[in-house]
Amino acid sequence: MSAPFDTVLVANRGEIARRVFRTARAMGHRCVAVYVDADAGAPFVAEADEAVRLETGYLDGAAVIAAARATGAGAIHPGYGFLSENAGFAADVLAAGLVWVGPTPEVIAAMGDKLAAKKAAVAAGVPTLPSSDDPRDGDAVGYPLLVKAAAGGGGKGMRVVDSAADLAEAVAGAQREALSGFGDDRVFLERYVRRARHVEIQILGDEHGNLLHLGERECSVQRRHQKIVEESPSPVVDDALRTAMGEAALALAGSLGYRSAGTVEFLVDDDTREFFFLEVNTRLQVEHPVTEEVTGIDLVREQLRVAAGERLDHRQDDVAFRGHAIEVRLYAEDPAAGFLPATGTVAAFAPAAEPVVRWDSGVEAGSVVGVSFDPMLAKVVAHAPTRREAAGRLALALERLHLGGLTTNRDFLVAVLRHPAFLAGDTTTDFIERHAPAAQLVLADDELCRATAAAALWLRGRNRAEARVLRSVPAGWRNARLPDSSVRFRHRDDEVEVRYRARRDGTVTVRDVGDARVLAWTADGIDVEIGGRRARYAVTADGERLLVQTPRGTVDLDVVPRFVPPGAGAVEGGFVAPMPGVVLDVRCAVGDRVTSGQTLVLLEAMKMEHHVKAPFDGVVTEVRAAVGDQVDNGAVLLVVEPEEEGSDG
Repeated sequence: MSAPFDTVLVANRGEIARRVFRTARAMGHRCVAVYVDADAGAPFVAEADEAVRLETGYLDGAAVIAAARATGAGAIHPGYGFLSENAGFAADVLAAGLVWVGPTPEVIAAMGDKLAAKKAAVAAGVPTLPSSDDPRDGDAVGYPLLVKAAAGGGGKGMRVVDSAADLAEAVAGAQREALSGFGDDRVFLERYVRRARHVEIQILGDEHGNLLHLGERECSVQRRHQKIVEESPSPVVDDALRTAMGEAALALAGSLGYRSAGTVEFLVDDDTREFFFLEVNTRLQVEHPVTEEVTGIDLVREQLRVAAGERLDHRQDDVAFRGHAIEVRLYAEDPAAGFLPATGTVAAFAPAAEPVVRWDSGVEAGSVVGVSFDPMLAKVVAHAPTRREAAGRLALALERLHLGGLTTNRDFLVAVLRHPAFLAGDTTTDFIERHAPAAQLVLADDELCRATAAAALWLRGRNRAEARVLRSVPAGWRNARLPDSSVRFRHRDDEVEVRYRARRDGTVTVRDVGDARVLAWTADGIDVEIGGRRARYAVTADGERLLVQTPRGTVDLDVVPRFVPPGAGAVEGGFVAPMPGVVLDVRCAVGDRVTSGQTLVLLEAMKMEHHVKAPFDGVVTEVRAAVGDQVDNGAVLLVVEPEEEGSDG
């Protein structure tokens, strides 16, 4: 039997640590954090009642247990990722006399192995896809197929294979990624359904034999086989399908004697509405908030109550669904570059007061995002009476978020939420490939002109605020005929010049925009009327870059220096790293002729492999990277001389 406890250690970091803290404190528990040096300044560390530094990392189970003992924590909540599905760690926690907030080690071990989980599903009568434990047996499974890691998920160790010719390389890559991510390189093959939906059932159980499900979540909008948009209920699941999937999930969970929160994941064929078992996640899911919003049930509270030996206080008939909830995962990544992870310092992170949505965030202004951990910045969740309202509310909240300092997928998420196909419920797992939502925010010319005009006037105000002499003289005051004041900004590949002239009445004439009047200037924004239209623009200075908040999102404007230092410029023909990472393989040498799209370097970043490909045909003239090198974003890996047109090869 479980024992009561008054202190909870969260063996995790970032937004999930903060989210568990909120519920645990509401239940009267003290909260302990563990952290590594890279997270010493992170918000979750500061918010804990007490925090213990880990010498080796979040995967050091013995150190986590020692931290719990030292701080008097009676229970350990693993969050998700790291040790959350490590059966050995769960057993060690229990052996140490502590409470484990999760399923039993035996269930974790059985479901953590995807091959064993599939066998359990078959035994429970749950439909499954054709598969093979032999990674060479592609013909028996049939193409297209998926290579999948046996010991984990989250898109790691997963490859789509269309033909037998591609199978060997896909298996090798999946094995490397699985070994790096999970310490286990076993993979298996499974039939791939192109027009499918990813639908999962949330389950809850206690140690007294009570078991129920909380309906479904659809998580079909994915990139690199990782979810980025989740919702409940699914736009295609009706009462009959919900009942059938719920009963299948409970049949499997019942056969396992499941306790705590968990998720049974299914693939739903979009044409036939048949569903097939994928896996069981024996932990809290990233997307759990959408279930909480539509049911009103706090899943972390239920986990903690079950861990303390209490009975579930809900029966299946008590579960009711209200409205619609949608969650997006806000990542530091570049959708325009194939969703490559990004790093940097969060210069601005300021959600707007309205519309009211749920922000489960792990960062704040000043937070550093590195290569060591998953690049998710926040989960953002909107709940509304209808699906369309939830999508609109969430899109507007993202647009009004003042965010900058590093590349994110914010504008891409807005494009997804406002896309007609998404609003129509056409959300199969190939949604991104079929509909190609805009990867970046593209402002109309007049919107960009207004944003740059506001930025120029904000700079003008800052210059006056920082002036050391003649501070009483109005900005722009002149005693002779002089040219207009001007400032140049670079926005992506374009340069925009703003020319303006102050007038004696305090207004400013901005060329090509109209008359402007500054109503208020502060260090973090400007209230300005331009051409008869008034708006407040939040502004954050990030070095020589200004982050300017427009009605459709945050715009990065680099102030172009008046003089460029001699020698500045990129290496001609330089082939650079698109992200920080470790070089796993270099597939070319000096003198090699390469073709556009050919993989030249294999990088590993954030436990995922990334193929760096040639952007054009050419000849390699320099190789500056070697296997094992840790390279920074923008580091020159190779120098390739473009092949001249008309070359006969």
